[in-house]
Amino acid sequence: MDRRKFILGLAAAAMPLALPGSVMAGFLDALIDPSSKEGKILSGAQSVLSSSQQMDYKSERAIGERLAVEGFRRYGMPVQNPGLQHYVNLVGIAVATNSPRPNIPYRFVVVESGVQNAFACPGGIIFVSSALVKTMQTEAQLAGILAHEVGHVALRHALKSIQRSQFFTGVGQITAATMKGDKGAQFESMIGDMQNVLFDKGLDKNMEYEADASAMETAYRTGYNPVGITETLRALQKLEATATKKGSWFSTHPPLASRIEKNNAAMKKYPDSATLAVLPERFKAQIQ
Repeated sequence: MDRRKFILGLAAAAMPLALPGSVMAGFLDALIDPSSKEGKILSGAQSVLSSSQQMDYKSERAIGERLAVEGFRRYGMPVQNPGLQHYVNLVGIAVATNSPRPNIPYRFVVVESGVQNAFACPGGIIFVSSALVKTMQTEAQLAGILAHEVGHVALRHALKSIQRSQFFTGVGQITAATMKGDKGAQFESMIGDMQNVLFDKGLDKNMEYEADASAMETAYRTGYNPVGITETLRALQKLEATATKKGSWFSTHPPLASRIEKNNAAMKKYPDSATLAVLPERFKAQIQ
């Protein structure tokens, strides 16, 4: 299918889909229910073992859900705008379909926060702050940022960042089990390490560069002008002097100037980029 027709068809495809806002509400309800799988993960009654090789998706998603709870605590709850949540999920799912890892379910949620940031939990739960959305001007910019976060999930960056943790050693089989004692403590320590990476310290700068490159390629494959992510980085650069730093894009990502420089050089791979979708009008209509 022609990429531009695919992008233009997103609006028509929106109607038969269940609103992601209601899906996210169900996810939050499950977290609150102590008898649910998600509730047990939250309480620490159920945890996940992994191998030193490759974690299976079920285990990865369970860890991601555990981290998502902390994301809501730190950055706020979902914006109460089902239309906006639906739109962001449509764009996110479109880019995820063209990402290096298209065969897992992704969920995207805009949280009510004045901090400029976006982050991805293992397994495909992706957050973007309302402040960052308001900084954008086009759908191509939104697609670029979402594709960057999808890239982190696809390339398993968060998991790789703590792969040397003691929790990841000496386990030959990936299972889900109720853990007590030392193993439970190791799990909670591992979750703490991942919280520090995702919300405070940030990923390795080379992982961020890799996610930028993946975002540009994914956006291009979906039919968006891949310059979108770089445009958002430039907008953030203008805000950097006065923006909140703690827990923001500025404290958890490499310097904007270096990323912009690398992305500008990578645009040579996309000589027809100017012919691809940008869609400022549709973006502005949907985020209101």
